[in-house]
This record gives sequence, structure tokens and C-alpha cells, in this order.
Amino acid sequence: MKISDLDPSRVPTHIAAVMDGNGRWAEKRKLPRTEGHTAGEQSLMDVLEGADDLGVKWFTVFAFSTENWSRPPEEVQFLLNFNEKILLERQDELHERNVRIRFIGRRNRQVPKRLIRRMEEAENLTKKNTGLTFTIAFNYGGRAEIVDAVKQIVDTGMSSTRITEKTINRYLYDSTIPDPDLVIRTSGEYRVSNFLLWEIAYSELVFSEVLWPDFRRENLFTAIKEYQDRDRRYGGVSET
Repeated sequence: MKISDLDPSRVPTHIAAVMDGNGRWAEKRKLPRTEGHTAGEQSLMDVLEGADDLGVKWFTVFAFSTENWSRPPEEVQFLLNFNEKILLERQDELHERNVRIRFIGRRNRQVPKRLIRRMEEAENLTKKNTGLTFTIAFNYGGRAEIVDAVKQIVDTGMSSTRITEKTINRYLYDSTIPDPDLVIRTSGEYRVSNFLLWEIAYSELVFSEVLWPDFRRENLFTAIKEYQDRDRRYGGVSET
């Protein structure tokens, strides 16, 4: 699939991705699971560049979930170091492309202070950029986000009669992020795994059999073509 095969008037504003299959990719090659995460970095950069070239305004990835802390300690440590490495090696490249970097998730005591500093540095470096906004969901869980939003609302002393969907949205990790138009999950798994549960109420879901380290912009364009071929009704009826 090429970029020229897509309808430029129907490009999703916001795409979110669950980058699944790194471990299986490595296991199929009799490599340590961590090698799959390393291989997935090139996929991420190629997909981001493809989305940026297409004119996508927001791209969100699930980098590390609140459940990932239960993985083997050596893999957890690798993922923490790996995410820091990506920031150190790629933030200048993304900055040159006018990409704005943002993070959503809990910045609590589980996350090393050093990594939080790297996150803040990347956000500050790119905050004035006007191109694609690249949001990294780190130490993130969809249920945790809703719980944290509700706690903040309760702390304000707000009356329950004043709470609406807009209220809850205002207290999410980043209320400026539009709901995803398209959510892509790789590796043939058919679930959302606690990702953006509030935000994906009306998102189109596309599941790819391709393992994330093999996923490239051509696969992204194929998913967008499937999205463009669908009829989004938001609970209403089709105009056709």
C-alpha cells in the first residue's frame, strides 16, 4: 500500500497503536525477548515518519503499561532503559521534524526519577513544535486514568450533579488529546488491553497479523485504507 492509494481528505486526525508482538518476534528467531523491543524501535520511527508525511496530527503509542511491572525484572529494567535510550537518541531527530512529544500515564515512585527528567526534557524541547504530536503512554492504564480523574474530581468537592462526560475528560492525563479515530493493534491479538478505554468509545479498530518489529509505514497505510473504507456512524444511521 502506498500513500498515493489513500484519500487525503479522509486521513485520521488521531491514530493510536498497541505495538504488540516484540517478544514473539524474538522467540521465533531464538533471540532474547529484549531483542524484539530493540527491533521494534525502527518500526516505530518508520511508522511515525509515514504518519507525519501523510498529515496525521496525533499519534499515540502504548509503550509501557501499569501491568508491565509484573513482567520478569530483567525485562522491566530493559524496557525502562530502552525508553530512556529512545528519548536520548531520537528526540533531536523528532524535534527537527517539528514533532511535539508528550507523555501520559502515572509519574509515580515506580518510575525512576532519571527517566521522568528525560521525559520532561523531551516535552520541553518540543513543546513549541506544530507538526505531529507524538504521545507516549508510559506507566499507563486506561482504568487507572479514569480512577485518577475521578479522584481529582472528588478532591475538588464538585457536586455529583455537575459531573458530565466533559468534566471527566477535563481531568484525564491530557485533556487536549482528541479521541483516536483509528486504533491499530499488531500481532493478531484482538483486544484493547486497557488502552485509552475512555477515549476509544467510537474509534475504529484495525487488527493486523504483522508482528510489530515487521510493521512499516506500508502496513500503516493498509490500516488507514481499511479505516477509510468504513462507515463511521457514531450511533446514528448511515447517510447511504
